Amino acid sequence: MAEHKLRIVYMGTPDFAVLPLKKIIEAGFQVVGVVTNPDKPAGRGQKFQESAVKKYAREVGLKILQPEKFRDEHFLQELQALKADLQLVVAFKMLPEVVWNMPPLGTVNLHASLLPDYRGAAPINRVLMNGERMTGVTTFLLRQEVDTGNIIFQQKVEIGADMTAGELHDILMETGADLLLKTVETIEKDDYPLVDQRNLLKGREAIMAPKIFKEDMKIHWDWEIDRIYNHIRGLSPFPAAWTELKNKHTGETVSLKIFKADKTEEQHSHCPGEYAIEHKDSLSVFVKKGILHIREVQLAGKKRMPVSEFLKGFHLADYFFTH
Repeated sequence: MAEHKLRIVYMGTPDFAVLPLKKIIEAGFQVVGVVTNPDKPAGRGQKFQESAVKKYAREVGLKILQPEKFRDEHFLQELQALKADLQLVVAFKMLPEVVWNMPPLGTVNLHASLLPDYRGAAPINRVLMNGERMTGVTTFLLRQEVDTGNIIFQQKVEIGADMTAGELHDILMETGADLLLKTVETIEKDDYPLVDQRNLLKGREAIMAPKIFKEDMKIHWDWEIDRIYNHIRGLSPFPAAWTELKNKHTGETVSLKIFKADKTEEQHSHCPGEYAIEHKDSLSVFVKKGILHIREVQLAGKKRMPVSEFLKGFHLADYFFTH
């Protein structure tokens, strides 16, 4: 294996960021430190949980930094002391210039879209919610404005018509890990392309992929069938599309997450949001231009289950879908 002299600091937090780090290390590069989120309480017991990147970094004996604030003087001194030539960022927070501009070769970000489109925190969810058939991964040099730096490499990935966010996440994680390694190898040779994103936009506005909040996840039954179908698969399995059921007699409302559904495109005379239960194990909702066949759900406070199991334990006839 060739001897790599680059000193690299790696920054990331979730599962998506583990495989790229693993491939960089297995290729023989010197990762002199890892920066990840502080441990946070989670679950019913509120026990402190380590990030996926921290768990892996600890397993392979890497130095770990977990700053509460990036401008903290102690953190900046620790980061400077690592004498990194290059920093790599995968699925991490926004960094101030004092951090991303520290190493002489700059800071490279791996982003899960084909920039300049789908800049922002939720590119995987948003491309599916918008019904796109093509996405990919991009490596680029960080600059002040989010996801706007000069592009180094890109790799396209086709989106299957029924693909969920979870499935696309795993494909982009694999593709992105290979692309980041290729990027580091090319930077080490000091011979790599830099493409200004403004040249790719050609005067138009970039499509954005902002963070997803609870209201963004709600299903509106007056949407057309394709939009609802893409909305569900684009949020499955996390954070999950949801709807509200209201009791016809008491006015009580309950939340229902929908993870999986099929669709039939056809014209019908039903009002959007009306539903039919067939054979006590099939739930179909009528919407504009088609019928949505719900397959997997999760009632608030319950576990995820097939719709047949849900219908056995919940008297749906007493409820209607709110808009």
